[in-house]
Amino acid sequence: MKLIVGLGNPGAQYERTRHNAGYLAVDELARRHAAGMIPKARFNAVTLDASIGGEKVVLMKPTTFMNLSGRSVGEAVRFFKLEPAEDLLVIVDEIALPVGHIRVREKGGANGHNGLADIDRTLGGSPYPRIRVGVGAMPPGWVKADWVLSRFSDDEQGDVRTGTAMAADAAECVVREGVTAAMNRFNRKVAQNLPQESPEGDANQQEPGGGGSAARAG
Repeated sequence: MKLIVGLGNPGAQYERTRHNAGYLAVDELARRHAAGMIPKARFNAVTLDASIGGEKVVLMKPTTFMNLSGRSVGEAVRFFKLEPAEDLLVIVDEIALPVGHIRVREKGGANGHNGLADIDRTLGGSPYPRIRVGVGAMPPGWVKADWVLSRFSDDEQGDVRTGTAMAADAAECVVREGVTAAMNRFNRKVAQNLPQESPEGDANQQEPGGGGSAARAG
């Protein structure tokens, strides 16, 4: 069994924002593989049972807000007795990638992404694969929290659909053929001025900290 988690924030005010790229990818997987299935509220999340290539899959969107994503993931991992490196896949937004691009990683550090950081804490540092979905670099003069919580522009919508579909394709490949196959197939070079990846394989993405609903969402 596989658990595929799309990170994001619940509520109408966050629908289709950049930070909800993971939600969009899981919605696409649900459209393809869980049509007619009834969503379940469990693990502080919304889940759907699905099947990909004959493999049982649970699709999950945490409803804890981004910065507490580990609560949902940890509950599900413990309930299903999963091995994160083999059975968990997390789909998350990435500001170091252009809209319409993705990057598949076998493991890596959170590098400032609060959702991944909370999952890392909950899992005690156990490695797990992830798909990073490009949401575009922050323009000059923007505050990071405002940028990731902004909606995609009309001009970006075509690339959003491309990136969402590609993330879903990559997730299917991970389930059917494994992470290495997905990395070989879907990772590609983008703009030459993208930041160098860290040894753990994730681009640096600093997020705001602190308390309050805005911080939880960010």
